[in-house]
Amino acid sequence: MALDLLPVVSSTSACCTPVTAPVMSEDDAEQLARTLKALADPTRLRLLSLIAAHEGGEACVCDLIEPVGLSQPTVSHHLKQLTEAGLVTREKRGVWAYFTIVPGAVDAVAAHLGTHLRIGGDA
Repeated sequence: MALDLLPVVSSTSACCTPVTAPVMSEDDAEQLARTLKALADPTRLRLLSLIAAHEGGEACVCDLIEPVGLSQPTVSHHLKQLTEAGLVTREKRGVWAYFTIVPGAVDAVAAHLGTHLRIGGDA
């Protein structure tokens, strides 16, 4: 039985391709992951859609409970997650809280992904 040997590769040649596009920093990756985690929940996506669909992109929490079919505390928890992710703002008016989509927040997430996840930085 013949034994085929593999050729020895010179240790001076590069084994990796060079980085040719912007690379996401560790801090950016952590922030984006928090935002994407907030967006990765179907209820939160529906809440964002409902808020955006209201006049002026603003909705009272009382108007969001019935459409998602969850209790007020559960809806408030989801809205807190969206607020902490920087996707909505909260304004207290009397006993109710009103939520507004942060202008450009979703576009910023998409742009950030586009900048750092295109092969070779191509548009």
